[in-house]
Amino acid sequence: MNTIAVIPARYASTRFPAKLMQDLGGKTVILRTYEAAVNTHLFQDVFVVTDSILIYDEIINNGGKAIMSVKEHESGSDRIAEAVENLDVDIVVNVQGDEPFINAAPLAKLLDIFRNDFDKKVDLASLMVEISDKAEIENPNNVKVVTDQNGFALYFSRSVIPYPRDENAGVRFMKHIGIYAFRKEALLAFYNLPMKSLEASEKLEQLRYLEYGKRIKMIETTHVGIGIDTPEDLEKARKLI
Repeated sequence: MNTIAVIPARYASTRFPAKLMQDLGGKTVILRTYEAAVNTHLFQDVFVVTDSILIYDEIINNGGKAIMSVKEHESGSDRIAEAVENLDVDIVVNVQGDEPFINAAPLAKLLDIFRNDFDKKVDLASLMVEISDKAEIENPNNVKVVTDQNGFALYFSRSVIPYPRDENAGVRFMKHIGIYAFRKEALLAFYNLPMKSLEASEKLEQLRYLEYGKRIKMIETTHVGIGIDTPEDLEKARKLI
């Protein structure tokens, strides 16, 4: 099973412009993320795919591998799909460019799903973590997911799902962590299918997969990555470094 990691890396960021090129202990955020992905030793290859010549040069000049996007893209999946379309790979793992503290254990669990999926019933695999704080559950920036009894995603939403009409029912609230492992054919199908109403409404690209009948296997983890979304996050990361 030929497995690669792809790190989509946009230069422009709404909340923190140019965050991937910020200094983090003597190296840029994107270079540290790339090196962390390589150092997991889980992948046959690791690529950064970007719309920025600055990010491209940063990776190439430091001995890494990068691909320039040809087209404009609305989602990370689209950017990755264009990059891998002509690569001989089976499984593609999307690693977030702003998470330089990669933990190998949950990524290994994602890959194990495909190694054991002999009937190819899984199109994608992704991660979720239980949340219990009321404010965190109600925060629309935290994407929630509900699954069936076999761990396949039924729906993702920015709203509270399931709605706790009976607070004694014992439901668990699961936050989606946006790290994906794709079968290449599922990723390319996404790339060639138009956005439908659920994805357009929630602004969640994973809903396109569900709307077209793709099966997303969810894996529970206790590891929550450290993303750099704001200047304050960067300062925390610098302290960790």
